Amino acid sequence: MISPTLPPELKAALDAKLQGFSRTDAARRSSQISNTYRAGGGSGSIKSEADALAYALARMPATYAAVAASLNALTGIAPDFAPETLLDVGAGPGTASWAAAEAFSSLQDFTLLDANATLSRLALELARTSSRLADCRYLPGDASGNLAEVPQADLVIASYIIGELGESDQRALTEAMWAKARHGLVVIEPGTPAGYARILALRQQLIAAGAHVAAPCPHEKTCPLTAPDWCHFSQRLPRSQAHRQIKGAEVPFEDERFIYVALTRTPPATRASRVLAPPDVGKAEITAKLCTEDDVELAKVPRRDKAAYASARRWRWGDAVISES
Repeated sequence: MISPTLPPELKAALDAKLQGFSRTDAARRSSQISNTYRAGGGSGSIKSEADALAYALARMPATYAAVAASLNALTGIAPDFAPETLLDVGAGPGTASWAAAEAFSSLQDFTLLDANATLSRLALELARTSSRLADCRYLPGDASGNLAEVPQADLVIASYIIGELGESDQRALTEAMWAKARHGLVVIEPGTPAGYARILALRQQLIAAGAHVAAPCPHEKTCPLTAPDWCHFSQRLPRSQAHRQIKGAEVPFEDERFIYVALTRTPPATRASRVLAPPDVGKAEITAKLCTEDDVELAKVPRRDKAAYASARRWRWGDAVISES
């Protein structure tokens, strides 16, 4: 498993770029960009080097943490998966590629795709500081456009991108990404009801196309959750002093809520139930909401079953729980 915190090379590269960069200006730019994103404007508001850096400083840590958690879930179910090539769709400053490089030592070839030239310049500057990403390719291209000229890759990742597209473009991109995924596809979205709905639609579309779900679901059936409930997860990450200043926050940590799906062309050898919420640890028992192969169930582990109780005490929201039966 990889850490949810930025790798040292990336952190050092960002810290170097902070030299002489006004925290106040970065916070202002970051707030404006966030407002544009929430209004559906995507990355179009990132037009200058200062904008790109402000965005990276504010969002890279949380995005990296969510991608890292998603890749950890995939490797937990498919430990023998060893992709050699990566396609990062809607790569932005390259966050997902950095996480993939940490998760898979087998990766040798990185292709990043994004239409924003300002973000691509920053991504390449950061990549040059990496022992793994220095030779990556960054291709100009809109994620809603045709990926026909983009090479296939063993693993395709799309983080926080499909929500920027209309419904018909989402379906077209889903189909195109699956066509480019030689072995696996991981898609991450914000952990909101809307993000969950987008992941559900993509999941359904690709299951119909023959995909298998590796994580977080232990099955390819219809999601058993019903509104107002929705599937999402949370990853805690530490905030540096600069990160707190740019985010206008005082607490030394951030909880990133996200939803993801990891799909493979071959069925996973192991199926695991998934912890859907923080378990309730009581004096007499531990109660945990699990998504199983059959349904969503409330598992109760009594304290008197010492071995099972000790194991359940280690369960965390989002963890895979593999039956020992």
